[in-house]
Amino acid sequence: MTVNSNINTHASVCDHAGAELRVAYVDNITAIDPLCWDSLMADDNPFNRHAYLAALESSGCVDQQSGWIPHHLVVYERDVIVAVMPLYIKMHSYGEYIFDWAWAEAYDRHQIAYYPKLVSAIPFTPVTGRRVGIAKGIAAAQVWRVINAALNDELAGLGYSSWHCLFLPQQQLVNMSEAAPRDVRCLTRLSTQFHWYNRRYHVFDDFLNALTSRKRKEINKARTKLAVHDLRFEFVAAKDTTPIMWQHFYACYRHTYQKRSGHDGYLNLSFFERIASTMPDNVLLLLVLNSAGEIKGSALYFKSHTHLYGRYWGSLVDIDGLHFEACYYQGIEYCIKHQLEIFDAGAQGEHKVARGFEPTRTYSTHEIFEPAFRSAIADFTVQEANNVSTYMQQLTHKLPYRQQDLTQREPTPDADH
Repeated sequence: MTVNSNINTHASVCDHAGAELRVAYVDNITAIDPLCWDSLMADDNPFNRHAYLAALESSGCVDQQSGWIPHHLVVYERDVIVAVMPLYIKMHSYGEYIFDWAWAEAYDRHQIAYYPKLVSAIPFTPVTGRRVGIAKGIAAAQVWRVINAALNDELAGLGYSSWHCLFLPQQQLVNMSEAAPRDVRCLTRLSTQFHWYNRRYHVFDDFLNALTSRKRKEINKARTKLAVHDLRFEFVAAKDTTPIMWQHFYACYRHTYQKRSGHDGYLNLSFFERIASTMPDNVLLLLVLNSAGEIKGSALYFKSHTHLYGRYWGSLVDIDGLHFEACYYQGIEYCIKHQLEIFDAGAQGEHKVARGFEPTRTYSTHEIFEPAFRSAIADFTVQEANNVSTYMQQLTHKLPYRQQDLTQREPTPDADH
């Protein structure tokens, strides 16, 4: 599918101070002023920033060839932008982390096209955050109502099978649900990730002392075993990085992706260099150095005022325990030192539970155009949610803390509508 570079407009009446809200679509994030986008998102989450999305597009990581075709949604009141939503036309399901391959296969068996579909998400980034940024003074329910109408018209008129909103904060999920008529509300999927929560620790030993004796000894033993390799771990703020550092990081990133999955990864060196330049306050590079000062591994972190996000890592050496140190323990130490509240170390990985990461709910919504498939998928999402809740309960009871809070946590992004 080729996307027209012109802005497409969808008019929909929404009673706000007597004005009509209309929806438009743009095929490049640069068509929207960065200050406008960021002020509407009003979100400390670095992945919702205009600079992050622009780096994905300008580096070529997100484009028609990658199967992530920008189709960002803009809501206007008269000539003023009052809401924005990152939106993409997808020709596959790679890089989403909410898996619907089985749905696509079912469509294929019935000789019905599942692709293209519409996805509101941050490409390659399974992080909960706002999916719609709304101006102050505009009722969220009214904006969601006009977005629902516009996207459902896209499904009916342009041949998309479905639209999906991934890693949505619970409050936006509620707003979205309340805005839609009861008989056409989107289907909700429940998933889980594993996040570390800072309980006012002052040093790493405070965290260790909160664990059971056995788990504390296991972590200390693993870190002591790694220490014989005489490695040094150094966090470098993006403003202090050099092109050589990014080249080394990218070499590690590609090497590990190739080893794990047989391809070079979704992102290129240009993307990493761009985010270091355009959002330096949010980007950290962890370097793994040997005794000679040579870079042998690296991990990329992002941060907000409350969160640390571990995103990508790679190593040129095969050392037992290095991944856990670089991607988990160093992140925990950074959060404690800088008093960040939450460490999101990435999707999946129940092995994180033994290291103090707690099961945390994540949400996505899905609108399926084909009625027969919608009914079957609705039944699936109910059963899936029951299974996920049971799974989270089981893992919560396996947490290594001496005094456990057995509450299954909600995702806590930096800000919500």
